[in-house]
Amino acid sequence: MGKSQETFNKKEREKKRRKKKQEKAERRAERKEQKKQDELEGKKKEDNFMYVDEDGNLTPIPPDPAKKRKINAEDIVLGIPKKGDFDPADLIRKGSVKFFNDDKGYGFIVDPNTNESFFVHIKNTLEPITDKDKVVFEVEMGPKGPTAVNVKLAK
Repeated sequence: MGKSQETFNKKEREKKRRKKKQEKAERRAERKEQKKQDELEGKKKEDNFMYVDEDGNLTPIPPDPAKKRKINAEDIVLGIPKKGDFDPADLIRKGSVKFFNDDKGYGFIVDPNTNESFFVHIKNTLEPITDKDKVVFEVEMGPKGPTAVNVKLAK
């Protein structure tokens, strides 16, 4: 006679499958029972309703109509605000050269007011610069962040 086709592993998998099915049926029955109890107790869907108060927080209590504020639809900004008129003087900054390598042709300038560091390439300099020079420069966005351009020595 041949061996049984059901191995131990197959039997275990079948047991787990039956157990999962039984647990799922029990959970379904519990949900049905809970729903019936809720209907008997007279719970309404409004019990789960949440309101937003004047500060933007969720609360189960309805907000006070006296604290209602009028908001104009035009005042709501969606997305990034457009760049408005800017003063060209804001683009011109003063700083000192933190590091500059003549062989490689690049360096960094530090703005003493904000302690921001700006990359500078030799092609963006109007005069030769060295370490610790005081310079005047403009800022543009480069491919990897802010870049100093039109760099010249401060007088």
